Amino acid sequence: MSSSTKLRIKTPRWAKPLIGPRRYKFIKGGRGSGKSHERAESAIEALIINPNCSLVCIREIQQSLRYSAKRLIEKKIRTLKVAHLFEVQDNVIKCRGGAGIIIFQGMQDHNAESIKSLEDFDIAWVEEAQSLSHRSIALLLPTIRSANSEIWFTWNPDQPTDAVQEFSDRMEESDPEGRKHVTIHVNIDDNPFAPDTLQEERDNHRQTRPDDYDHVWGGGFNFRNEAIVFAGKTKVMAFEPQPHWDGPYHGLDFGFANDPTAGVRVWIGDNMLHIEKEFGGVSLELDDTARLAKNEIPGIEDYEVQADSARPESISYLKRHGLPRIKAVKKWPGSIKDGIDFLRNFDIIVIHEDCKQMQYEARHYRYKVDRKSDQVTPTLVDKDNHYWDAVRYALGNIIRRPKKKTRIL
Repeated sequence: MSSSTKLRIKTPRWAKPLIGPRRYKFIKGGRGSGKSHERAESAIEALIINPNCSLVCIREIQQSLRYSAKRLIEKKIRTLKVAHLFEVQDNVIKCRGGAGIIIFQGMQDHNAESIKSLEDFDIAWVEEAQSLSHRSIALLLPTIRSANSEIWFTWNPDQPTDAVQEFSDRMEESDPEGRKHVTIHVNIDDNPFAPDTLQEERDNHRQTRPDDYDHVWGGGFNFRNEAIVFAGKTKVMAFEPQPHWDGPYHGLDFGFANDPTAGVRVWIGDNMLHIEKEFGGVSLELDDTARLAKNEIPGIEDYEVQADSARPESISYLKRHGLPRIKAVKKWPGSIKDGIDFLRNFDIIVIHEDCKQMQYEARHYRYKVDRKSDQVTPTLVDKDNHYWDAVRYALGNIIRRPKKKTRIL
């Protein structure tokens, strides 16, 4: 860098692990996280520090440079006031102080022979990496091979089977100490530079379209909407229980090592189910459960609490230690399906904006999708369902077991 050039980059705290050298840098997350902005600034910094550095920006399909990282890099060059150090051309950006260059390529335009043109590049930045095919990753990894070369991946997660996600997962398993790679998951809440308009858009999305909120803003996977158990049935908003509502009803699902203990308070009114409060957590000791329940759901000790009947010893303990009216919920074959059907009969399920875990499960509790046919099956995925189980238990005295049909001979 020239002694007369002072580069001032405001690095967000989340990006600090990316400063050191790593062969692979994975940066994923939701909309508004600033990951592309941070990488664009890092690209500029790399060429200023080393005017002979060569960097290729890659997409699976590069249809137009107008919508590639080129436009963002050009903007950053102007914002950082280093335009005198670069020559921006139609298809490339060149470093005036050396042989450094930034080019823009689509992997679909390459085969095993043509990809060799990138062998001497120092950095490959794969943008929109969720679209990268397994073929493209297989071509790219051995191609970027110069000493101390790096490959950056930035993406908004889509499916757990995406090539970049599977590659990232493999690196997590094979390089647990992070000697060759670093993985960052960043969202808008981590971005100190996110504009207020984007924050407002995020908040509005969370309240009006919760089904895909976690995918768009939280960097979660894009599960098919019809596979979400309560798709189109939930709404997030603040509310106060009304005098004419029925309730409150309380439910508790036990967990510990991997699954959370989950408790809720719910109300019924105007043919809507209102989930007002929650408490729980992973590795919650039974000794601490009643205390946490009473702290997060004031007055719960005065009400009947319907709990998972599979844990009678835990129910007995809590009855003697803070929740005197706790009891085992009744179950029967098919009670889960019957409970879900009962909940879906409400016009809407309103989740209080303070119930963050309930909101998460509303976005993730889903039916299994057959991998070969891509059809949604009636089989529930036994995951992200613990607070929903607590809701079903809370209404255990209301949900009725279907009567057996009388067979007429």
